[in-house]
Amino acid sequence: MWLINSSIGRKVVMALTGVALVLFLTFHMSMNVVVLFSGDAYNMICEFLGANWYAVVATMGLAALCVLHFVYAFWLTMQNRAARGNSRYEVTAKPKGVEWASQNMLVLGIIVLLGMLLHLFNFWYNMMFAELLGFEGVCAPADGFGWIQETFKNPVYVVLYIVWLVALWFHLSHGFWSAMQTFGWNGKVWFNRWKVISQVYSTLLILGFLVVVVLFYLGCAPSLCCGSCC
Repeated sequence: MWLINSSIGRKVVMALTGVALVLFLTFHMSMNVVVLFSGDAYNMICEFLGANWYAVVATMGLAALCVLHFVYAFWLTMQNRAARGNSRYEVTAKPKGVEWASQNMLVLGIIVLLGMLLHLFNFWYNMMFAELLGFEGVCAPADGFGWIQETFKNPVYVVLYIVWLVALWFHLSHGFWSAMQTFGWNGKVWFNRWKVISQVYSTLLILGFLVVVVLFYLGCAPSLCCGSCC
């Protein structure tokens, strides 16, 4: 019960679910890199991870992790605001040593959540959900390559995804080292090391997603084999 009743326990749940989600994002980014070089190979992965029972179970587990992470994040934010009371309005200057992302994690979290809902609509709804219910949109449910082309030819989606990915970078770069701090790995030496590691890792992770969005919009992905960039 200490995971629910104590602030430390709630932070541990936040950290554990956050690390699990980072691992999923790493897998997702690695999978997305494949689409840059081979549409057929990417569609093979999509078919393997379609509406099969193991993929559905994994999706349910991932959904549970997301819900836990967001609920506990909101809970901790409200708890911290209640503890500060009116004192949070007394100082408008940024405290020394406090990152911008740390002060705006709730706003960043809301942007990340909205971006995730958009991503679910564009891909999960049109792929796994469509396969489960037996309907088909512009592309076949297992045609992930086609859905990426269809989505990122729209400049509005491109801008929305870039905003989402930037917000996700800020969220991850702070949240990753904050999780390590929660686990107690925050000695004088490793405190700064974890901050550097989190920023480098988050940057590489987000770049892996961003390059897919930009190259497919520009028509420069090697797997498209068309245009002046090929």
